[in-house]
Amino acid sequence: MESVSAWLLIPFVVMLLTIAIAPLVAADWWEKNSNKFFYVLCLSIPTSIILMVCGLGENLAHQMLYDYIPFIVLLCALFVVTGGIKLSCDSVATPTVNTTMLFLGYAMASFVGTTGAAMLMVRPLLEMNRDRAHKVHTFVVFIILVANCGGILTPLGDPPLFLLYLRGTPFTWFMEMYPQWVFVGAVLLAGYFIYDSWRYHRCETIGVRPHYHYQDEEGFTINVRGAKNFVLLLGIVLSVAFINPSYIPAMGEDDAPIYIKFLREIVLVAIILLSLRFTKRKIREDNHFSWEPITEVAIIFIGIFVTMTPALLYLNQNADMFGLTAARDFFYATGALSSFLDNAPTAVAFYTVAQGIAETGQTVAGVSPEILQAISMGAVYFGAMTYIGNGPNFMVKAIAEKEGVNMPSFFAYIGITLITLLPVYALVEYLF
Repeated sequence: MESVSAWLLIPFVVMLLTIAIAPLVAADWWEKNSNKFFYVLCLSIPTSIILMVCGLGENLAHQMLYDYIPFIVLLCALFVVTGGIKLSCDSVATPTVNTTMLFLGYAMASFVGTTGAAMLMVRPLLEMNRDRAHKVHTFVVFIILVANCGGILTPLGDPPLFLLYLRGTPFTWFMEMYPQWVFVGAVLLAGYFIYDSWRYHRCETIGVRPHYHYQDEEGFTINVRGAKNFVLLLGIVLSVAFINPSYIPAMGEDDAPIYIKFLREIVLVAIILLSLRFTKRKIREDNHFSWEPITEVAIIFIGIFVTMTPALLYLNQNADMFGLTAARDFFYATGALSSFLDNAPTAVAFYTVAQGIAETGQTVAGVSPEILQAISMGAVYFGAMTYIGNGPNFMVKAIAEKEGVNMPSFFAYIGITLITLLPVYALVEYLF
């Protein structure tokens, strides 16, 4: 393969900087998906032509067919199926109840995705807390736990892990990060419970609803509509776990028919159609279901995957120049970029760097298991550091603000996470 010139990385850098900066400096313009689509086309078409002229057309085709399509189909399946499940809770938002809800979302995130868990749990949590005077901290912690940290145990949990799965990481290997998952969840949930208890018993305004009194605080009930979609969620999990070349070798053969190569995606599309067909329209209306969020993700990631192609090749060819050797280096380097850039391409970029480092011992998907864990945790955990670190963050913020929650500004949120999360992540690095 010919050496990739550094200037071919420019479109990728421009794409990532646009994602980071556009919502801050041109929010009204960037908010419209049609404008995003126009921008992505203006960047992707010239980049594609340049890649073909430079002899990288085959690499681009592989990237779009075998990374982008599986990636967006999985996200769409999780989005549609979870959008057909309506959870509601009539319980009083006591510290115990709020912590329980956060734990349920945290536990769910690895199996229905951080996006799916966030969309499932944010509305019942908003309903419960509508009478609480102090609730901003609850939704900040919700973003951290449910929309990010909880998704570390399976490729379904977070987009960076799914992309690593597509590169050969076994489905169950991510379960080896269970100790870190327990530690981070326990520390953050305990810290939240202590803080929310202080807010609730010392600072809360009681009233509004007639039954909102301390003696009622032990009740906890969750009502579920659209429960048949849980069966479809199980179908998504089983499809990702078992419909792959490890169990169906024909899927990895170059001359396999297209319906074999994309068998997993065909099954996931069927699940999408089943969910749309058999879920009552009223349930999706009550969930305020809209195609806008998944359309936005699909458009943005076209630009990311096109421009990422030469960047990944360059990183692989020049891995030694970055000076990253230890798992600790990859944990903080992946985390630093994942905080301000999308964590999915960041994880793939550092995975590619790790591939370029000679390994003499045991490897997973071509890299050291310790380094692969560091990249996975850096991408997932540090995605919680800013609103732009992971897709669900802004979605939760927007939904909460629409319901009257005065969420922190971009920089105020960063101030909170720097104080609360960095010490926890430093402990994760030190202990594990």
